[in-house]
Amino acid sequence: MYRTRQAFSSLLPFTPLSNVERYSSWLVRSQISPAAKSMSCPGTPLKRGFAAAPPPPPPAEPEAQESFLNGTSGAYVEEMFEAWSLDPKSVHVSWDAYFRGGAYQAPPSLGNSTRPNEIPLANMLPGLIGSSMMQGGGAPSTQIIDAHLAVQGTIRSYQVRGHLAANIDPLGLNNIDTEQAKKMIIRSVTVDSKDFKEKDLDTVYQLPQTTFIGGSDTSLPLREIISRLEKVYCGSIGAEYMHIQDLDQVNWIRQKLETPGALTLGNDDKRRLLARISRSAGFENFLAKKWTAEKRFGLEGVEMLIPCMKQVIDRSTEQGVECVVMGMPHRGRLNVLANVCRKPLEQILTQFAGLEAADEGSGDVKYHLGTYIERLNRSTNKNIRLSVVANPSHLEAVNPVVEGKVRAEQFYRGDTEGKKAMSILLHGDAAFAGQGVVYETMHMAELPDYTTRGTIHIVANNQIGFTTDPRYSRSSPYCTDVGRVVNAPIFHVNADDPEAVLLVSNIAAEWRATWHKDVVIDLVGYRKFGHNEIDEPMFTQPIMYSIIKKHKNVLDIYSDKLIGEGVVTKEEVDAVIDKYEKICEEAFKKAGEETQVFHKHWLDSPWSGFFEGKDPLKVSDTGLHEDTLVHIGKRFSQGPPNAPDFIIHRSMERILKARMEMVNKREIDWALAEALAFGGLLKEGIHVRLSGQDVERGTFSHRHHVLHHQTKDRSTYKPLANLYPDQAPYTVSNSSLSEYAVLGFELGFSMTNPNALVLWEAQFGDFSNTAQCIIDQFIASGQAKWVRQSGLVMLLPHGMEGMGPEHSSARPERFLQLCADDPEYFPPEEEEFAIKQLSHINMIVANCSTPANYFHILRRQTALPFRKPLIVMTPKSLLRHPECRSSFDEMLPGTEFKRMILDAGPAGQNPSSVKKVLFCTGKVYYDLLKERRERGLEDQIAIHTIEQISPFPFDIMKKVTDQYCNAELCWVQEEHKNMGAWTYVQPRTQTAIGGYHRLLQYIGRETAPSPATGSKATHYKELKHFLAQAMSL
Repeated sequence: MYRTRQAFSSLLPFTPLSNVERYSSWLVRSQISPAAKSMSCPGTPLKRGFAAAPPPPPPAEPEAQESFLNGTSGAYVEEMFEAWSLDPKSVHVSWDAYFRGGAYQAPPSLGNSTRPNEIPLANMLPGLIGSSMMQGGGAPSTQIIDAHLAVQGTIRSYQVRGHLAANIDPLGLNNIDTEQAKKMIIRSVTVDSKDFKEKDLDTVYQLPQTTFIGGSDTSLPLREIISRLEKVYCGSIGAEYMHIQDLDQVNWIRQKLETPGALTLGNDDKRRLLARISRSAGFENFLAKKWTAEKRFGLEGVEMLIPCMKQVIDRSTEQGVECVVMGMPHRGRLNVLANVCRKPLEQILTQFAGLEAADEGSGDVKYHLGTYIERLNRSTNKNIRLSVVANPSHLEAVNPVVEGKVRAEQFYRGDTEGKKAMSILLHGDAAFAGQGVVYETMHMAELPDYTTRGTIHIVANNQIGFTTDPRYSRSSPYCTDVGRVVNAPIFHVNADDPEAVLLVSNIAAEWRATWHKDVVIDLVGYRKFGHNEIDEPMFTQPIMYSIIKKHKNVLDIYSDKLIGEGVVTKEEVDAVIDKYEKICEEAFKKAGEETQVFHKHWLDSPWSGFFEGKDPLKVSDTGLHEDTLVHIGKRFSQGPPNAPDFIIHRSMERILKARMEMVNKREIDWALAEALAFGGLLKEGIHVRLSGQDVERGTFSHRHHVLHHQTKDRSTYKPLANLYPDQAPYTVSNSSLSEYAVLGFELGFSMTNPNALVLWEAQFGDFSNTAQCIIDQFIASGQAKWVRQSGLVMLLPHGMEGMGPEHSSARPERFLQLCADDPEYFPPEEEEFAIKQLSHINMIVANCSTPANYFHILRRQTALPFRKPLIVMTPKSLLRHPECRSSFDEMLPGTEFKRMILDAGPAGQNPSSVKKVLFCTGKVYYDLLKERRERGLEDQIAIHTIEQISPFPFDIMKKVTDQYCNAELCWVQEEHKNMGAWTYVQPRTQTAIGGYHRLLQYIGRETAPSPATGSKATHYKELKHFLAQAMSL
């Protein structure tokens, strides 16, 4: 308290101030002092600059002797400024130069100001006007003004920088020295305190409207002001919120934190809190006792995570939330499943037994698994659905998946305000600061088609990352500073103070319910053991862990506190601990009786009723009636009906006209095929969501699913959203410039409802590799690890067209390498060959050559009796290629997707006389057709395309190679030999042939480290070379 008094003596009107200008002097000189700066409203920029300029000449006597507020000099300057504002020539040239220099600022007025950059002094000092403290019964004295504004500046300083002095580290290692912290908080003035007296702390000051520490009191002694500020801002909670730009939100937090009694808990709440801590600590103790050498990534050191989460959920449920989706890393996951979700303990404990699974899938380690629980929340007596999304060891990768899943939950519930479904994301301190996907995900928080109306982030802060100290793992003061990007309030809280954690949990839940914005809880604790339980942390953090070994755990700390308060007895504490241990022992006994485990028990996104009553080997018809095609095509080719004032761009009018002409001719291009596929699904009640960079127009200006009024901002029309009055909703949205987070988001969205078509399109397929983590850890392996299906579609523009290394290849070889079909296994040839292949594969990879085939493969995604991810290499130049057209006849009922498109020309009619068979996929098909036509080799060379590369069409390939028994077999691709589909197709073709007695030859570019050349001349030279090789006989 002594250091505080020393600091605050600088704020009193009773001691001489040095190096600081008094506020009354500022009013005369029109300069900003620190105290005045601290009075600025958050988010209100100062309208005038303060460039150096000579002040006007000093006023003549007696004006120079008068107080500015009480005399004529202030009024005179005001009058000069008003006159200059109306007409600069009406004042003397010296005044003109002074005002133009920007050195003058009008002072705060005592009355109601009409100027946007002025703060009425009456608002600063409520209650002072007309009091006995006024000078001569009129305006307050300069001494009083200085004193009160200094006090108000101090209050603001605590609100802005008080967290620097907060006692948030339970180990005491990183708490800033108190003296240093005070200097950082109160840094506006220097002080000569020789005249400082104890009685000065008892001076009563009027409290400003920017604080709530007074409660019902409007004024307090300075001693009490200091005490309350320190209790709120320098205790176990370090609150960062003054960076928020919305003043209403700032005041909301001020009131929650500063109101007297905010930290007070009733005895029932304290006993409930103790019980929850005992369960959290008891679970970890039980696992440590039973499996001493097993990795479990326990919560010891941040056991308060469980009561924190439970309180957030309880308070959110009270606010109307029905569904909570959680994402988290491995640390504490089992405890969350057991004590937050209340997953049956025996199912958790069987994961330690190493039993074989009774159902499909390869499974995952226990601390990666998710779950879905629907149960009664006993605290609120309301049903709640809790889902923990399964995740890999790639920290923070699950964040966008959770957000996408929550967005889908809100969408299908019609929860536009986010009141029914919400997300909770748990983080480690090192990962929250270090992983870029954290920023990418938070960056979507306010985007209209991606927002989830607020996420509660909880950081289990161990103050260490594996073996790395924070000073080596981040440049920011806190691991949570990324939260400032979205104006999220950040609450650092000492994890050894349960009641402070409970207060912060309540504030976070209420903030999200009130403002529907993100909030961060930084739960500062420690990690009792190493990175895992068998790791030795003393190798790298000897000082920290020597302290940890002596440190009492939070259960002992809090139980001792409550016993001391008389809230509970020692016997009651022991009874609570023993009760939970018995529960764990009973579950352990049940788990020991199990002989197998089930992956389905860990499913995080169950699709109730989806698989029931379906023939698992039947695909619904993907064709559409012609009248449906015509109706969708015509609506897609027009602007808004009955809106002649909607002005469309001239070039867009030509595009719409061309579409209408195609519909009348009964033919389609790529863009029209996609629109017809979408439109048919929408008519059938299936929601379609298309997301990605520039998808509304399309990277190559081909799609145009959103028409823009040319003279009215934000006036748009979506033809596909207005096809039928009872259609399903259509969502098309340009995303932020992110692949990793947006692809993860769409994956999460696709997990919620199987009866929807969710698509993500890369700007160029080349850029999808920045989302490789989502592709590898979730899309390709998600079903095998977590029994979780997804029908997500990835559209990847691909094609070697002389556009350089980063605008040519979507890397199809990488996706094909991830496909899990055996190159040496030819499945039994039977009627259900194709559908069984799709059922067994982990994902589908295709490169369609015709618009009709693209139409069918999109519609097949929702026609299948199961869901598989679909990767489509989409075209670029083919979007406008005159030969890349399809007829309506190829999309009518009874038509279907073609896994291979076989040559129907002269070569196909007489296969035995064909000398060469070229297999290919994608755009190169049209290059080969043109080259063959120009050389007149239609009857000697057959060209077939493989449309669905994986799963591989073994049966069709066998049939084709048998038919062309005398021909040389070649695979032609435009990619380099070490890329593209060659290494996938070659061994599978040999299996289809029946061995290596007849070899498939390679034709294409040679091996290279880069996907494409940067020289167009070299590109065309390479193309000409391999086309000539393909046509040689």
